[in-house]
Amino acid sequence: MTSPRRLSGKTALVTGAGSGLGKVSALRFAAEGAAVAVVDLDLGAATTVSEEITAAGGRALPVTANVTSDSDSRRMIDATLAEFGQLDVVFANAGVNGAGNAADTTEAEWDKVIGVNLKGVWLTSKYALPHMIERRTGSIINQASMGGLIGLPGIFPYTAAKGGVIAMTKQMAVTYGPDNIRVNAICPGTIPTPLVYRSRVDRGAASDDADQVAIDAEVANRFPLRRLGTPADVASLALFLASDEADWVTGGIYTVDGGRSAF
Repeated sequence: MTSPRRLSGKTALVTGAGSGLGKVSALRFAAEGAAVAVVDLDLGAATTVSEEITAAGGRALPVTANVTSDSDSRRMIDATLAEFGQLDVVFANAGVNGAGNAADTTEAEWDKVIGVNLKGVWLTSKYALPHMIERRTGSIINQASMGGLIGLPGIFPYTAAKGGVIAMTKQMAVTYGPDNIRVNAICPGTIPTPLVYRSRVDRGAASDDADQVAIDAEVANRFPLRRLGTPADVASLALFLASDEADWVTGGIYTVDGGRSAF
């Protein structure tokens, strides 16, 4: 007998789903039965992921949106509801890197990083919440970071934004728990994605592929499990939080960091 898929009958929206952690999570949600709104700033990337889902027999809708825009955020929710009729899961994953420290981060860099990584997480849920409140069900997953929990040099605006996501997650969980809406955050450790590699270049830590490989090897030894994470590690936790298996789980801040934050 075939086991029932964990998200059968649900609709999920994933931002930043054109690549990296978002892409792998969108594919995983679809494989577990969800219809998926694949949201990305790059429509071509969103379309490619959507085509991969539909080719495997799933349902997907590519949507282009800038998560820092109120009107775009409203539109992506409206498009999802128009296509699928409901929205059960929101994974606010879209993010950008942000190099610098308090004394040298520019105002423009601060505004960009806070705009995407904090304001964008809020706006991703803003227009989904009324629909979830009406139906009295929903799971919201916010992408935070290990950097929001421990001090990490060289990424000041990024860590500030991710710390804000953690606080926002707890407030939302308390506020919307009576409406049967669950809100949790994931705090990944170092996962070698294009975002991480760009961050190293921006900080002057790497200039070519050889540098990236060497840094990966060195950084892996800082983790108790002695390896870096993978997008699948994050997708597995996101799937659990999205599913009915996590029906009494809210307000949680979950590390996926190989034990790094335990130091």
